[in-house]
Formats: sequence, C-alpha cells, structure tokens
Amino acid sequence: MARPNYYHYGNLITISCVVLLIAEIVAGDGEAGSLLGGKKLIIGLPKKTGFTQFVDVQLNSSNNNQIVKITGYSIDVFHAAITYLKSLHYNISFEFRAFVDEDGNSAGDYNALVYQIFEGKYDAVVGDVSILAHRSNYVDFTVPYEPSDIKMLVKVRHDPRLNMWIFVRPFRWDLWLSIAIFSTFIGGIILLMERTVKEDSAFEDSPYRKQLSGVSVLWLPVEQAVLPEKVLVKNCSKFVLVMWLILAFVLMQSYTASLSSMLTVHQLQPRYLSEYDVITDPNINVGHHCNSFIGGLLIDGLKIDRSRVKNYPDIKEYKEALDKGSLKGGVDAILDHISHVKVFLKQYGSDYAMVDTRHRIGGFAFAFPKGSNLTSYFSRAILNVRESGEVDKIEEKYFGSNHENYEGQGLSTSSSDNASSNLTTYSFAGLFMVIGILSLLALAVSESHIWQKPVILARTYSRQLLMSWSFTRTSSLKGGSTSRRTIDGEGFTMRENNQNIGLQADHIKPCQLFDV
Repeated sequence: MARPNYYHYGNLITISCVVLLIAEIVAGDGEAGSLLGGKKLIIGLPKKTGFTQFVDVQLNSSNNNQIVKITGYSIDVFHAAITYLKSLHYNISFEFRAFVDEDGNSAGDYNALVYQIFEGKYDAVVGDVSILAHRSNYVDFTVPYEPSDIKMLVKVRHDPRLNMWIFVRPFRWDLWLSIAIFSTFIGGIILLMERTVKEDSAFEDSPYRKQLSGVSVLWLPVEQAVLPEKVLVKNCSKFVLVMWLILAFVLMQSYTASLSSMLTVHQLQPRYLSEYDVITDPNINVGHHCNSFIGGLLIDGLKIDRSRVKNYPDIKEYKEALDKGSLKGGVDAILDHISHVKVFLKQYGSDYAMVDTRHRIGGFAFAFPKGSNLTSYFSRAILNVRESGEVDKIEEKYFGSNHENYEGQGLSTSSSDNASSNLTTYSFAGLFMVIGILSLLALAVSESHIWQKPVILARTYSRQLLMSWSFTRTSSLKGGSTSRRTIDGEGFTMRENNQNIGLQADHIKPCQLFDV
C-alpha cells in the first residue's frame, strides 16, 4: 500500500485557503455593490450662513450646482465613516449636492431637506441634522455622531450687591449683632474675673490693669482677636479668651470664604435661571436659529406668542440680539442645540451663560431612505470611528481642545440658584452655645467665693431644720405626761421669773426713773 503524499496535500490546503480568501473579498465587493444599489450616492447638504463649523459649502459663482469646497465637522465625520467602510472592502462612491435654489441660497429648512430623501432626490443627507420623531416617519437615521440637547443662552447678570458695601454682605445683620453681643458678653466675663487682681505696687501701674478698667474691657476680645497680647492674670480668664479666639478664627475664615464666593460666583449667574422664567413673562422675546425646528417648538410646543419669537442666522446676530434685549427689539434668551451654544460661548463666553432646559433630542445624525441597509452600515461605522478616537480629533480641529468644558462654563443651573449665601446666626448657633457655656463655667470656677457663701448658709439652715425635725419627732415618741410636766415646769419657772422682776421693780425709787 502506497504511503500518502503529505506534501501534495499541504499544497492543496494552501491553494484552498487562497481561493476562499479571494472568494470572500469578491463576496465583499458584491455586497458593497448591492449595498449601493449599483449607483453613486447622491448626498444632500444644507447651505448654511451661520455655524459653518458643522457644514460649510462654497459654490461656484457662475454655477450654483457646482460645489467648489466643502468643509465642516459633519463632513469630516462622514469621510471618516466612509474610510472605515472602505477598509472593509466596500467600494462606495458618492457625490455631494447643495440644497439651494436658483440664486444659490438655501432652498428650505432642515425638514424640507430631509423630505428630499423621501421624494427620491437624495440618497442621504449629511449635516447637523437632528433626530426628531416626525422626521423618522420619512427617513431612517443612523446612531448620533454628536449628542445634542436644547440649551438656553442668556446674558450674565451683574450682581447688584457688588458695591461699596460688599464687605458687610458675607454676614447677615443678625450675625453681626450676635457677634457684637457675644463680644460684650466675653468682655464682661473677663472684667468680672479680673477685677480681684491685687492692687499692690507690682500690678498697680501695669499695662493690663489699665486695659482692664472701664468700658475698654469690652473692646478687649476684639483687640485680642487681631493683636493677641498676654494681659490677663487668671487662668480662667485666659481660658475664656482662648475660647473667644477660636470663635473669632472660625468667623474670620467663614467671612473670607463667603466674600470670595460673592466676588466670583455671583457675578457669573445667568439673568434667567430656567426656561419657565422666559416663557411665562410676556415681555421677554425668545430667539432661535433660522431654519431650525426650535421655532416650531417655541410656538406650537411651548405656546409662546409668535410676535415674541425671533430667528437669527449666525452667532454674530445672536450676540447683537442678546445685547439689545427685548426692550430694544432684541431677545433676552435664545434656545438652540448645545453644540451651537458651545460654539457661541467659545467666542463670546465672558458675558453669557448656558442654562439647562427640559428638552431632549436624539442628537445629530445622517439620514437615509426608509428601510435602507445603508443605515446599519453607517451606524456601525460611526460607532467604530467614535471608539477609535477619530471623532475627538475632529472635534478638536473645529472646536478646540476645551470643547467639552464649555458645558460647565454656562453654569447649567436648572433650579438651584443662588439662594443667598449670607451667613446667619443659626449657622454658628452651636459654636456660640458651646463657647458661652464654657465661659460661664469658667466664671463659676473663678468666682467660687461668691457662690460658696450662700451654699454654706443653705447647708447650715438645712442642718438646723433637720435637727429641729429630729428633736420634735423624738419628743412625740415619749409619754404625754412628760410633755405636760415639761410644759408645767416651764410655766412655773416663767411665773417665778416674773415675780422676781416685779419685786426688783418695787425696790426702785421713783426719782431714780428720772436720773440723768
């Protein structure tokens, strides 16, 4: 029996693997062909006059159908997705076409642009197109390549408290009054304890004797908090002074922190803290980006009068409208995508703020015809591009490295504002209570000679009462006759004494009564 030729079998296996690999590539190309439907993709683009960081289409001046240059964040993300699909052997070809009229201007809003896919004019739409429920009735969206919520852009209000009296603002009036009263209280305790210092030659002319006289002692706690000196003699007085210095240290640190907060945080507070403040005030105009669905949201969804709603094409007009205000024909608030608000804050962020709203949308995505298998392929491509970090590089290219930090710059406050940060007496009530009790205990220890005498008298009196009660109880336990004898004996003795006094009076001569 002949032995098998293993070398021949190895060649056959190698050839089979090569054939399978080639078949897989061909199958991939065939799948790509079926994916495109055998034609070039016609992709519609919005013609924007503002926020061109997302899509910037430049047309030939003599031929509006000819695109000279296309740039933008959305365009670069789309190219990155195409590159990923080509790496999987999908040979995709496409052509960009601007959604413009005969004059080269935008032919409609984003709803009209998306509807062109439903009518068969475009195979896809690329741009900062928001995922909305009513649009999904006509097209399919990929996963969002850029998250997007609705934010409100307002001017920063200037805190009216930042004036010449700002230094008294950290503490409310009741705390200032409590500090004055407690300082007087501490000074009085120290005066009581130090009043018994010996007035001999060694202490008579000493500095602390002069400082502990009269009303000047009431200033002593404040003086010691700023310029501590060793002017006290008794240990209890020193203990009270240390307690006061602890309180003064806590108060000074709290004052510094509160004043710093007022000088920084409060001057960055938005003029309006929520969309409810804007919607309910009939004197406030609200703006939005032109050709955006937000106009319909303001009028139909939030029921704002049409005369109060204004639209603007770019961030420059955003700024002008906000600076004018509603009273001068501008607006006091603008609702827009968070991405657009970030672009505005990047350029004009010092005097403006971003406020959170309750409106949430799906984000920016690419649109394809209903039921198209392109949607799933591009969705996977977007996910892979985002996970690879390519989208982060594109964001940094158009919005800068601190693009994500602008969400915090707007002080996204929804409900909490700025209740007054002034500190009150209640904030330090526990500390006042503890130090007050300790000071009174120190006073009690220092002035023990004052309260010891009433204690001794009370103790003596109680002892006498106890002895009297014991004697009465002992007498009641003996017979009644003994008691009567005692009483009769006492009566006899008293009568005897009266008689003796009478006899002595009889021996006194009448003239002796008038002797001088």
